[in-house]
Amino acid sequence: EIAPKLRLVSEEATWIGGDFTVAVMANAFIGNPASTFSGFIAKSRLALGFGQSYLFRAKNENGEWVNTCGDTCIYDKRIMGSMS
Repeated sequence: EIAPKLRLVSEEATWIGGDFTVAVMANAFIGNPASTFSGFIAKSRLALGFGQSYLFRAKNENGEWVNTCGDTCIYDKRIMGSMS
């Protein structure tokens, strides 16, 4: 266990389909915008009506984490290039 509300899936129980399902169905998904896997998960979450995938976050001048782009940025070719 990482934290009271976070659970770690054991190595024996992990496989790409299961990992993908857990990521898509999670309450929150914090992905890497440079990862095509994270992009596919974010698109799937958006298609299923889940909220923010926290792909586009940055600290503001007050040191607080803020969204720098909305959910649909994952489809914007100017932002994602060939990954959109």
